[in-house]
Amino acid sequence: MDSRRSFIKKSLVAASVTGLGQAAGTGRNTAAEPLPFKENQKEQNPTRAAFAEKDITPAIGMEQPGGYGKVFHTHVHDPCKVRASVFQNGTDTISVVSVDALMVSASLVASARKRIQAQTGIPADAILICATHSHSSGPTGMIQPGEFDWADSLIKGLAYDKSSCAHVGYLETIENQIVAAVSEAHGKLAGVEIGVGRGVEDQVAFNRRFFMKNGLTFTHPGQLNPDIVRAAGPIDPEVGVIGVWDKNDTCIGCLVNYTCHTTTNPGGISANWVYYLEQTIRGAFGPECVVVFIQGAAGDVTQVDNRNKFAQRQGERWARFVGARVGAEAVKVLLDMPRGTLTPLAYKVHRENMKRRLPAPQKVKESLALVRKSPEEIGATKWIFAKETVMLDAKAKKAPTVPVEIQVIQIGPVAIIANPSEYFCQFGLDIKVNSPFEYTFISMLANGCVGYVPTREAFAPGGGGYETRLTLYSNLEVGAGDRMAFIGIDLARQLKPGEAPVGPKAPAFGGKLWEYGSVAPELA
Repeated sequence: MDSRRSFIKKSLVAASVTGLGQAAGTGRNTAAEPLPFKENQKEQNPTRAAFAEKDITPAIGMEQPGGYGKVFHTHVHDPCKVRASVFQNGTDTISVVSVDALMVSASLVASARKRIQAQTGIPADAILICATHSHSSGPTGMIQPGEFDWADSLIKGLAYDKSSCAHVGYLETIENQIVAAVSEAHGKLAGVEIGVGRGVEDQVAFNRRFFMKNGLTFTHPGQLNPDIVRAAGPIDPEVGVIGVWDKNDTCIGCLVNYTCHTTTNPGGISANWVYYLEQTIRGAFGPECVVVFIQGAAGDVTQVDNRNKFAQRQGERWARFVGARVGAEAVKVLLDMPRGTLTPLAYKVHRENMKRRLPAPQKVKESLALVRKSPEEIGATKWIFAKETVMLDAKAKKAPTVPVEIQVIQIGPVAIIANPSEYFCQFGLDIKVNSPFEYTFISMLANGCVGYVPTREAFAPGGGGYETRLTLYSNLEVGAGDRMAFIGIDLARQLKPGEAPVGPKAPAFGGKLWEYGSVAPELA
C-alpha cells in the first residue's frame, strides 16, 4: 500500500503544472508515515453507516443521451440504478449518492435534497448527488423540460425536436428513487467498521486530446493518426476507495472514485462499465455490497486509446475490460485496508454565478442562416454547431450567468471535492496536489451540470477540440475551471482532516524460533 501511495503522489506532483499551489497556498501534506494505532478507538463516537440502491432503468423507446441529437433506446443490457450511502457520527450526518445518468440537473438535486432533509433531517448541503455520466442511460439531458418554452418557434424547434431532451416523467422517477434510497439507508444506520485506501489502474483510461503536427489540438484524431505529436493532457490512474463492513464482517458497501468517461456502451440501456465494476466487487464481497461510483475529472479522459497498435475492443468487451479492471483494483484495496472509525464528518458549500462566453453577433447571424437549411445540405457537424450557437445566443440573452455549486464532503481523512462541470483531468490533479487531505476524491457532474470546462491551455493558440467550441453545453468563461479548483481547495482547507485507521502493530519477537523452520539442510 505504501508503494502505491508513493507512486500516486509522485504522479500527481509531476502532472500538476498549472501553478494552483502558489495561487491557493501551501502544498499537500505528503507525510507517508503511518499514524499511531488508537487503542481508545472504541471509546469514540462510533461511525454508523448504511447503503441502499433503487432501480431507474428507463423504458424502451426513451431517448439515449450523450450527443447533440436524438437517439432512442431499443433494448436493455443491464439495470440503471441510484446508489446511496449515508454516514453518521454523533450528530453529524452526510450522504453521497451516485446516479447512473449522463447528468443530473441542479433543479432535480435541489428538490431531492429538500425532500430528503424533510424526511431524514440530513442537511441539504450535506448531500452530494453525482452522475456517473453513463452515455447508455436514461433521458436526463441535454435540454430540460420547459427550458425553452419562452423562446420563438425556431428556437423551440431546435431545442425540443432536434436536440437530446430530458423526459419529465423519467426525471420524476429519478428524484423519487434518490429520496427513497437515501431515506432507506438512513433508516438502516448501524455501527460499522470503515477503511480507506487507494490503488492504481493505468491501462484502461487515456486522454482523448492530442497536439497535432498542424499546431492545433484535436479530440479523438483517429487511431494511429501519423500527425499525432503527443497527448494534450494527463490521466488520473488513482482508484480511491472507502469500504464499510457491518458487525458480521460483511462488506455492505463502498465508494469508488475513478476518472474515465462511461462511454463503452455495451449495447442497450446500461450503467455502462460501472455495471462490471459492480459485478467484480460483488464477486469478491457478495451481492449485499452496494457500489457507489464517483466519476472523477474525466472531461477529457475516455477508454479510447488513439495510439493503440491493435484493434480496439468494442461494446460489451470494452465495458467489461474497463469495469472489471477498475473493480479488481478496488477489490485489492478493500482487502488491504485497515478498518476503524473515520471521523469527523463535515461539509462545505460555496455557490456563485459564473459568466458565459458569448458567440459573436456575426457568427449568430451566419448560424441562423445555416439552421434554416438541412444538415444534408451543409453537413451534419456544421449544422449541429450552428444549432448550438443559435440556442446559446437565445439562452444567454435570458441568463448571461450560470449558477455553480462547489461542495466538499468530508469523511475522516477523505475530502470529496465536487463541482457540476464536465471537468478536465488536469484540474483534478491540481486539486489533489493542493488538498490538505491525504485522500482527495474528485466528483464531476455533481449537484447539477454546467457542461465542459476545459483548461486555459485548451483555449490558447494551439488549443482546440470540440470541447472548446461554443455550444449550449460548453460556454463558461475561460477561467471557470481555475476558479472552481481554487474554491474547492479553499473549502477543503477550512476542514480538519481526520486520521485513517491503521492496523495493530505486530507483537515483539518472542525470542523462540519455529522448530520446523530453523533446521539445517540435509544432503543424505
